[in-house]
Amino acid sequence: RVHVTESGGASVQPGGSLRLSCVASGHIYSSYCLGWFREAPGKEREAVAAIDRDGTPSYRDSVKGRFSISQDNAKNALYLQMNSLKPEDTATYYCAADSWICGMQRKYNDYIPIADWGQGTQVTVSS
Repeated sequence: RVHVTESGGASVQPGGSLRLSCVASGHIYSSYCLGWFREAPGKEREAVAAIDRDGTPSYRDSVKGRFSISQDNAKNALYLQMNSLKPEDTATYYCAADSWICGMQRKYNDYIPIADWGQGTQVTVSS
């Protein structure tokens, strides 16, 4: 089982920036990829960004050009730099490590079959 701890969420004004962090521990297999997800009130959880095994990042269309995902393999850490934040980015953000996340560029609208989630970190974008 993979344990993840997210941090860095806060309340910001539209146009602001935040950097989310995630540290993963436990059974992280070499077949796993890492990704960020979010869940807004009344909406289903959706994938936001992911890094494939070769280091290639991918993003859902609504965050392209504004969000940037990165990882530090030595620390089992994953980051999400979020710029030009919009009110519609308001959500609880989660990271996850799972083999399903690999090849995410084709799955951003798919059902998310991941069972292990952390507590998430809240991002609120409001004026």
